[in-house]
Parts: sequence; structure tokens; C-alpha cells
Amino acid sequence: MKTKTLPCPERLRHVPRQFSWIDQRLIRNRHIQGPSPRALALYLFLCTVADAEGLSYYSDTSTGALLTCSGSELRAARTELAAAGLIAYRCPLYQVLSLEPKAAAAPAAAPEPRIGDVRSVGEILRAMMGVPQ
Repeated sequence: MKTKTLPCPERLRHVPRQFSWIDQRLIRNRHIQGPSPRALALYLFLCTVADAEGLSYYSDTSTGALLTCSGSELRAARTELAAAGLIAYRCPLYQVLSLEPKAAAAPAAAPEPRIGDVRSVGEILRAMMGVPQ
């Protein structure tokens, strides 16, 4: 087994007191492929400034100035990230979204029959066994 040596041990990273991180699934699940460099810069910025719930309250003016991009460039980057499912935006609030796989939606349950409704024996048996109709 190889022994790891740190090139710069005096600069070893530690988890900071404030909450800020970037999920490794951004790379592993290839979320990084597709969005433009400007959109990825916005994503990095939002991950850095977001609170523990992924929320950022930076204004578009401040964000654009810090990223040196125009309002239209910022809007385009935001649209890319939202389309990729990486962020949600409701003016003036950004939310960095979880990279957890989306849970499969449960099939819609059939409405419960009312007393007196006519049902076949097959429907009753399927309902008792939990077989979808």
C-alpha cells in the first residue's frame, strides 16, 4: 500500500467553523459536465456563500460584480444551473440543491371505493394483495 505524503503539511485543510462545502457527487455523477464555465463559477460561488440549508441571499448586483459578469450573463448561468437541477431560484433567494438521487415517485393510489360501489372479485383480490391495477 502506498503511503501518502502531503506536499504542504502546514496548509492541511480543516473543516471551517462556518458551513461551506462542495459535494463530490458533482464530479462522480457528472453534474459538472454540461454547464458552461460561467454557470459552474456561479455554482462554486453559491456553494461557498450558502448557509447550511443551501440558501444564499447575495443580490444579483453583488454576485455579478464578484463574478465579473453582466446581468444577462448571470441570468443565463442561473438558467443553466436550474435546468441541470443544481439550484433553485426565487428572486432574490438562491438555493443550492441536494445532489441526492431523486426518489422515485410513488404510484398514484386508486381512490378508495365508497360503500355500495360495485367491484369485481378480481379488483378486491388485487387490492388485498397490493397488486397495482
